[in-house]
Amino acid sequence: MNRDEARTRAKELVSKMTVDEAASQLRFDAPAIERLGIPEYNWWNEALHGVARAGTATVFPQAIGLAATFDEELLEEVGHAIGLEGRAKYNEAVKHGDRDIYKGLTFWAPNVNIFRDSRWGRGHETYGEDPYLTGCMGAAFIKGMQTRTEDGYMLTAACAKHFAVHSGPEDLRHTFDACVDYKELFETYLPAFEMCVKEGEVEAVMGAYNRVNGKPCCGHNYLIKDVLRGQWGFEGHFVSDCWAVQDFHMHHHVTERPEESVKLALESGCDVNCGCTYQRVMNAYEEGILSEDTIREAAVRLMTTRYMLGMFDKTELDDIPYEVVDCPEHQKLNDRAAAESLVLLKNDGVLPIIVSDSDCDAGLPLCTTHLKRKGTTSDNAKVKTIGVIGPNADSRRALMGNYYGTASRYITVLEGIQDEAREASNTSDGDIRVMYAEGCHLYKDKPDSLAREDNRLAEAITVAEHSDVVILCLGLDESLEGEEGDEGNAYASGDKQDLHLPACQERLLKAIVETGKPVVLCNLAGSAIDLSYSKDHVNAIIQAWYPGARGGRAIARLIFGKEVPMGKLPVTFYKDSDDLPAFTDYSMKNRTYRFIKDEPLYPFGYGLGYGKAEITEVKLAEGSTFSYNQAAENGVELTVNIKNDSAWKVCEVLQAYVRVLGTENEIPNPKLAAFKRVNIESGEEIAVNIIVPKYAFSTVDERGNRVFDGCDADICVGFSS
Repeated sequence: MNRDEARTRAKELVSKMTVDEAASQLRFDAPAIERLGIPEYNWWNEALHGVARAGTATVFPQAIGLAATFDEELLEEVGHAIGLEGRAKYNEAVKHGDRDIYKGLTFWAPNVNIFRDSRWGRGHETYGEDPYLTGCMGAAFIKGMQTRTEDGYMLTAACAKHFAVHSGPEDLRHTFDACVDYKELFETYLPAFEMCVKEGEVEAVMGAYNRVNGKPCCGHNYLIKDVLRGQWGFEGHFVSDCWAVQDFHMHHHVTERPEESVKLALESGCDVNCGCTYQRVMNAYEEGILSEDTIREAAVRLMTTRYMLGMFDKTELDDIPYEVVDCPEHQKLNDRAAAESLVLLKNDGVLPIIVSDSDCDAGLPLCTTHLKRKGTTSDNAKVKTIGVIGPNADSRRALMGNYYGTASRYITVLEGIQDEAREASNTSDGDIRVMYAEGCHLYKDKPDSLAREDNRLAEAITVAEHSDVVILCLGLDESLEGEEGDEGNAYASGDKQDLHLPACQERLLKAIVETGKPVVLCNLAGSAIDLSYSKDHVNAIIQAWYPGARGGRAIARLIFGKEVPMGKLPVTFYKDSDDLPAFTDYSMKNRTYRFIKDEPLYPFGYGLGYGKAEITEVKLAEGSTFSYNQAAENGVELTVNIKNDSAWKVCEVLQAYVRVLGTENEIPNPKLAAFKRVNIESGEEIAVNIIVPKYAFSTVDERGNRVFDGCDADICVGFSS
C-alpha cells in the first residue's frame, strides 16, 4: 500500500461523506460512520519509550537515556519492538470492541525538540542538545516504528513533535512567543524535524503550543505550508498538541473565538485537533469562513494514514500475537538499551566492585583494584558489605521517566544489587551483605510532619559506616522535572529552578562523603545536574538517566563488572547555571557544546570505560582525496585506527566533528558530524571507516539558507567533543 494508492482510496471514501461526516473525522476522537463501514478511531496514543498508558508494555529507558547510547541501530530495534507491541495491543483491543484513547496505531513520538536549556522539565523526553544526533536517533526510531510489510502497510505511525522551537518554559507554553532569527531556526531548531521527514519518512508531525515569531505553531502558514510541506515535501498528516488550538483565542489572542481558531488552524494545514475546538468546524463552515475543500483535504490526509496502516484491509499485521508484549526478546533488548545508556563520568578505581577472586574467572581482569577495608591490613580485601543509600535506590518512579506503560517486572537499583550480591555469594567464600537506607525524601526536608528535619539521615550514616562501599542513589524523577500540569509534579511548571539536587539530597551526599567510605554516586535524572561537589569528593559517578523498568539490573551489572560502561553524554553538564542565558531567551548564545564559551564540568559526548582505547591514526579512506568542494559534494570517508592496550574490552563511540573555515556563517565550536559505535577487545587494534556526510560541510546564512560557502574545513575525530 503506497501513499499514492492510499490517497486515491482515501479521496474516494471522503467523497462519499457529507461535509458534517468529513468534519467529524478531524477530531482526535473521530466517531464511526457506520453507513460507510468506518469504525470510530482515537488518534491519541503515546510511545515515547514504550507503549504508554495502555497497560502492560516493555518500558525502555527514557529517550534521553536512549540518546546516550549513540546507537542508531539500537534505536531502530527499539522502535520496531514498540511498534510490534502497539500493533499487538491494537489487534486485541479491536477484537474486544475497545477503541478508546491509547488503543490506536498513531503514536505521538518521538520528541525531537532540542534540549537547549538544562532547566527544561521535558528535556528528558528528547534526544539531547545536538540537532544532528537528535535527527539521527529520531529518524532511526521512526523507521523501526513504521516498519513496512512486503505489501507496503505500516506497522504503526510515528509522529515527530513538537513543531517547532519548543523547549520551555513549561508554565508559559500556552502564551509564550519563542522569538528566533532565521539562522537559528534552520541551524538549531528545525534540522532534526527535517531529518525525521526526509530520512525517517515520518507519517505525522505535531504542532507545539507556543508561538514562533508571533504566530501560533498549529496555525503557522510559514512553518507548516512553506517549510514542512513545501521545502521538505512532507505528505503525512499534522496534529495539534492537546488543546493548542484553543490557545489561539484563549491565551495567544491571535483570534477572538473558536470558529476563527478553527479557520486559522485548518487553513494552515493542521488536520486533526487534539482538544475540543474542531467540534466547531461546522460552525465555521456554516458561517462561510471555512471552505468545504479545506475540510475534505484534511480528512483525505487522515484517511490516507488509516489506509496505510491497513485499517480497512486484511493484512499480515493483524496476526501479530499479544505474546510479543513485554516478551523475553524485548526484555533482552531492554537490558541492552539500559546497559548502553549508562554513562560513567568518574572512576578512581573503585569500580567495578570485586567481591571474590572467582570474579576473575568470569572475565574480570586480574589487575582490577580491590577495595581497602578499614580494619584490614590487605590492600586487596574483598567487599563483604555494600551499603545502598538514597531516595532513588528503591524507586520505581526513578526508572521510568514519563509517558510510560506498565512493565511486568521492575528492578530497582537496590533490587539489582541484591540480585547480583546473591549470585556472587554463591561463588565467594562468604555471603555478601547488602544494607539499605533511604536517607532522605526525594525533595522534602522531612517526609513525616511530626519528625525533625533530616530524620532519616542518621540511619544512612550508620549504614555507610558499616559498609565497605556505598552506592548512593540520588537524582530526580518526573515529580521534579516533567510536563506542565502533570499530576503530582512538585513544581507546577515542571521545569527545574536550577541545576542543583534538592537540598535534602545535597545534605545526604555530604554526610555520606564525610564517613570516609568509598562512595559511588548513581545519579538517576533526565537532565544535567551540577555535580561539582561530587566530582571532587566521591570515588565514582554513574549517570543513569531514567533507565527503564529493568534499569536496576543494568546498573548492578555495571557496578559488578559484568558489563562495561558504554554511554556518552547527549547533553553538556555545566559547572553551574550562573552563565546560562535567561530561560525565556531562545538565542543559542553560550548554550550547548556548539556555542559554549567556558569549559564545562563534563562535555557533550563524554563517557569513560573501565578500559581505555586510543586513536593511533586518522587518515582518508583508501582511494579518497580531500578538498572542501569535494567534501561539500560527496562527503568524506575516513579510516580511524584504534588500539586497546587495557585489560578490559572497550565499547566506545567514535565521534567526528567538523568546523567549516573561511565563512562567517559557521558556529563558534566544531559540530557533531558523524558517530559510530565500536567494540575493541583487550589487546586488539582495529581500523574503522566512518563517513562524514556532505551536510556537515554546510553552514546556515542569516536568511536561513543552508549554503556551502567555506574554503576549507577542520575535521576532528575522538571519543567526545
